[in-house]
Amino acid sequence: MQKVTFGPAMVLRTLAWFDTIDPKDPTGQTDGVEAFRLRFFPSNSVAIWGWVMNSEQDTLSYGGRAELSNKLGEWGLTYHQDPTELGQSVGQFPIFLSGSHQRAAVDYRYDGYFGFWFEGAGIFADSKQDVELNRFTLFTLGADYTIPVGFGLLIMAETMKINGSSTAANSSSELTYTALMASLPINMLHHLMFIAQIDWDNSHIYNYLRWGITSDHFSLNFIFSISPRRGDYNMAKEYLPKTVAGFGTGLQFMLIYNH
Repeated sequence: MQKVTFGPAMVLRTLAWFDTIDPKDPTGQTDGVEAFRLRFFPSNSVAIWGWVMNSEQDTLSYGGRAELSNKLGEWGLTYHQDPTELGQSVGQFPIFLSGSHQRAAVDYRYDGYFGFWFEGAGIFADSKQDVELNRFTLFTLGADYTIPVGFGLLIMAETMKINGSSTAANSSSELTYTALMASLPINMLHHLMFIAQIDWDNSHIYNYLRWGITSDHFSLNFIFSISPRRGDYNMAKEYLPKTVAGFGTGLQFMLIYNH
């Protein structure tokens, strides 16, 4: 199993194609993919990836990525071809495709007085007769800045826009999300993180607060979240948001042992 992750976005991740990384999950774990991957570094500023992945239906998909780093920032170009005919969801947002498709993306990050990044992607189903949405464009724009308070208060904001359309019917969709994050290390052991995520089109707001205590081998995490209830979503299961915070109001305690 491989961990295949890329892209600069933190919460609203346009390029979360093959991972389930969620900053709200203190374990930092992700689902792996069955894949063969190669990475080639022709110079200190250039990296080239290539991969072949095996799906649950034993169908091989393939793709690659090129990365360039210079004084202007870090750039990435990604392409993936998936011939799988069965329906599948793509990424961590409500994108569901019923057949084979292609994905292409570009991303960029700049680190200076403040951080700035964007991710843009197009996902195109090969079927032209499907009345469902079979064309998607995604765009994430984000920035962060560290305020010199204590050990450094990191504030971050991201906005994502998803547009869907059909080549066989006069149907379309548009979704807009915004995420705000504040992260503050109190000392060497204690850390506070707050994330608010807004779904503008469905008038949903997600709030997440975590207090973490980390030692050499243990991590204690107290998590309080306020999210929409399950009944507030008028959508199929595959379109539901994927988050460790769950639905409704919740209070969690998580003990992690590191060995």
